[in-house]
Amino acid sequence: MGTVALAVTDGMLHFELSLAFEVFGADMTDVADPWYSVSVCGPSAVRVGRFRLEPDHGLDRLSRADTVIVPGWADVDEDPPVDLVDAIRVAHEAGARVASLCTGAFVLAAAGLLDGRRATTHWAHTRALAARYPRVTVDPDVLYVDDGSVLTSAGKAAAMDLCLHLVRLDHGSSIANALARLLVVPPHRAGGQAQFVTTPVPAPDNHPLAELFPWVIERLDHPLTVEDLARRARMSSRNLGRHFRSVTGTTPLQWLLTQRIRHAQELLETTDDSVDTIASATGMGTATTLRRHFNRTVGVPPDTYRRTFRSRTRPGPNDSGQHHQRPGP
Repeated sequence: MGTVALAVTDGMLHFELSLAFEVFGADMTDVADPWYSVSVCGPSAVRVGRFRLEPDHGLDRLSRADTVIVPGWADVDEDPPVDLVDAIRVAHEAGARVASLCTGAFVLAAAGLLDGRRATTHWAHTRALAARYPRVTVDPDVLYVDDGSVLTSAGKAAAMDLCLHLVRLDHGSSIANALARLLVVPPHRAGGQAQFVTTPVPAPDNHPLAELFPWVIERLDHPLTVEDLARRARMSSRNLGRHFRSVTGTTPLQWLLTQRIRHAQELLETTDDSVDTIASATGMGTATTLRRHFNRTVGVPPDTYRRTFRSRTRPGPNDSGQHHQRPGP
């Protein structure tokens, strides 16, 4: 997944385009080397927001890319250009992984790539997407959806989460987390290689659980319970559950399990510790328990994940993770 093409045309949103270029196009060789090779593809000069942009290549170059990113489409009431839609369809047929950011989902839907799939877009436009493309199962409540070779994200900041998810798939958890630190954004939640749906990661210091989260992360090797978390947060278990649902979109136990799995991924990537040792370090107790939850959440057993994401290049800053290849299905 080394080559990334950003598909542009008149009417694209500059925020999502800039965000994608920052993740895939900036010099990140101090995080992972080799990094992505990025090109901007479009028909001659285009208007992106209030800016004029000269693409590197024409839209026909999309079919040569490993990954095609479609930024937000500004006027969702209008059909996207036929040449763009056709180029996206051809690229996918040629084997490209295609991801839309925000309302870029309307371009993918017009190309027929979302037919029979789950997808999402900015919450303000989910009804319009579902009405215009009834063969698409539109989920308005999630941050993004990964359906293998086709991925869609909700609006604005959710585009960053999807981009980090792609990095995580290609390079592993440690590299994605190192990149998130460089970009000063919350690390993406871990997910499976099949369809992936997640809820927003809360911003720091602006919610009732802000002090609880880092306290838990530092104690993942402890057998924490909901009562332990409620006691630390100085609230009842019921009140804790309400706050967790509001801030994370999930329950305290599910959130805790997600953190344990993510930590297990990092240890599998960056250490030679046995699965038993990692089970203890992540609070799973036994290797059997870790394998059961890991396989169900990530989609592959811990040993398979480790073989796929073994370190292969030099570490990034403050991180012992390395460059990795994307796991097979």
